[in-house]
Amino acid sequence: MTGALINNNNSAYKSDSTMKLNKRIVINPEVMVGKPVIKGTRIPVDTIVRPLAQGVTQEEILEDYPNLEKEDIWAALGYVDRSFKI
Repeated sequence: MTGALINNNNSAYKSDSTMKLNKRIVINPEVMVGKPVIKGTRIPVDTIVRPLAQGVTQEEILEDYPNLEKEDIWAALGYVDRSFKI
């Protein structure tokens, strides 16, 4: 992987083979086959966003994934939002 992926806030950077897309979302080809995940977990962004789209509440997601914080959910939503703006 060469170079860095830069989002609208210029906050993404490359570190070895891991890309940090914001403070909470990372992509590492060796974790979940390179899907964007919540930093420090193996929880992919889509595992958070899809249930929200189906009407599951933030509180239910936090109950199902107790190691997540509300800010992780907001970061996942922000990641998806930025993905559509590229």
